[in-house]
Amino acid sequence: MNLELTGQVAVIVGGANGMGRMISKTFAEEGAHVAVIDRDASVEDVAREVAAHGVRTLAEQVDVTDFEALKETAARVEDELGPVRHVVFTVGIDSGKGGFPFWNLEPSDWPLVHNVNVLGAVNTAHAFYAPMIARRQGTFCFFSSVAGQIGSQTDPPYSVSKAAVLSFMQIAAKDFAPYNIRANAICPGMVDTPLQRRIHKFSTANLPEDERPTYEEWYTEKIGRLAVLGELTSPEEIAATVVFLASDLARTVTGQAVNVDSGWVMHW
Repeated sequence: MNLELTGQVAVIVGGANGMGRMISKTFAEEGAHVAVIDRDASVEDVAREVAAHGVRTLAEQVDVTDFEALKETAARVEDELGPVRHVVFTVGIDSGKGGFPFWNLEPSDWPLVHNVNVLGAVNTAHAFYAPMIARRQGTFCFFSSVAGQIGSQTDPPYSVSKAAVLSFMQIAAKDFAPYNIRANAICPGMVDTPLQRRIHKFSTANLPEDERPTYEEWYTEKIGRLAVLGELTSPEEIAATVVFLASDLARTVTGQAVNVDSGWVMHW
């Protein structure tokens, strides 16, 4: 599909792994120049994959909790790739512990998840917004989760942080609207990513070994019980939705939580 993104600059924060990696490559397939930002050193590998599509790319190893570093990175992206048009925040970490009930965790398990998932999104928006406002065009896409909409007990700090991301996205959408800048959120359901595999591991760790489901058994049962289409969502499907939201085909879509979840969460 030609979404007319050729030559535009997209910044993928958290672009080195999982869904972020696929989003980086999908923007490149649409002809966009891509800045890949991640704290993981594999950001260089993704940048090489992106460059193979014949677009310009920039790899930056940055932690989203470091606002000053993010501001410096934003300036480098503008200098080296050109005016930033699209910013995607795909970052999300879990607590590494199961909930249900929430007091299985300690209050000390919450701050890091909040700092990365919520303040990371805020830092990203602050780092990139100013020149986009001056040009009066652009899009932001923040990654939330169905867990942030349903109060998932699987990992309370994660669920609460992703609910906060939704609220921040709506605030940003209202603030950006007079400047022709749109902000939306993607809420994935179950997607085969390293994060989901970690969730499987800690959420089944306390079961007797002979009752512990494999990863495939675990997600098949959960999706079959909770998602009406009964299918695992692919990173490619998530990436396609993100890139569509960045395009002018979605020019009147803002402030929305877009569920890509096989019909898990429905609002009536």
